[in-house]
Amino acid sequence: MPEWLVERGIGETRAALVEGGEIIEARIELDGVRPAGSVRAVRLVNTGAKGRNAIAVSEGGTEYLLPRGAAGATQGVTLAIEVTREAIPGKEPWKRPLGRVTDKAPAELPPLAERLGARDGELIEGWEDLIDEARGGTITFAGGELRVAATPAMTLIDVDGFLSPDELAVLGATEAAKAIRRLDVGGSIGIDLPTAGSKAARQRAADAIDAVLPQPFERTAVNGFGFVQIVRPRQRASLVELANDRASFEARALLRRAATEGPGAMRLAAHPSVIAVLEREAEWITALSRQLGGSIGLRADPAIPMSGGYAEPA
Repeated sequence: MPEWLVERGIGETRAALVEGGEIIEARIELDGVRPAGSVRAVRLVNTGAKGRNAIAVSEGGTEYLLPRGAAGATQGVTLAIEVTREAIPGKEPWKRPLGRVTDKAPAELPPLAERLGARDGELIEGWEDLIDEARGGTITFAGGELRVAATPAMTLIDVDGFLSPDELAVLGATEAAKAIRRLDVGGSIGIDLPTAGSKAARQRAADAIDAVLPQPFERTAVNGFGFVQIVRPRQRASLVELANDRASFEARALLRRAATEGPGAMRLAAHPSVIAVLEREAEWITALSRQLGGSIGLRADPAIPMSGGYAEPA
């Protein structure tokens, strides 16, 4: 029976749906990011054009794009919006979080564990392997591999391997669908499968996707070139998109590793970009110090890979 587990980290909360000891679905909720479904009081600063794409700002300064506009509202008015998509971190700061006008009262959502009905306070086994997939974008399986890349338009998954084209198309579709779910990929997704030699094999590949991905989603047929497009709801950044915000992603990953080292003082050695994030997010270091019961130092070393940070004796 699948079970949600939640691990409260520093700077983020991690959740995994685990079945048979394997992570089949995962989610990261960043501290300070209002999750989809939250209702916020905001001030309308731009009414948009032709009833669409209004912009509102929360008290904390977060800008929200309202694709459906704010009908009847005038600039400067305070209104309530429901967050429909969280901010997407990374190289496109103009991708604001999305919202829609609502008559609900402003309210925060319950903690992630409560929303998922999860067992809280767990250390999730297999998490390090999962974030390796997210940061590297390469996922191997018996007979082939997937290469996953998040682009501004869509997430693309390339399937390659040494099996026959028909066999690889079906197996690759299955593994791609599993990866989509495991890495929390939403929005527009393109899967480039091997060109199958028969319409029957293409249909089996499509059926394999339907068997793995839970609804709701829509997809095209697998075309003669092996390409299939999937559209899923997108309420937050995928793990791949979070990993694209590399320094912050690696800083939080380092804090998770350090928290398991045991009590006492330590120094975190990491790439300068990662150390810069930790210096900026001083409350993260304070939280780690409190958790371990000792002082936490920082050491920047450009020879350390971005993902290679470690804890050393203070």
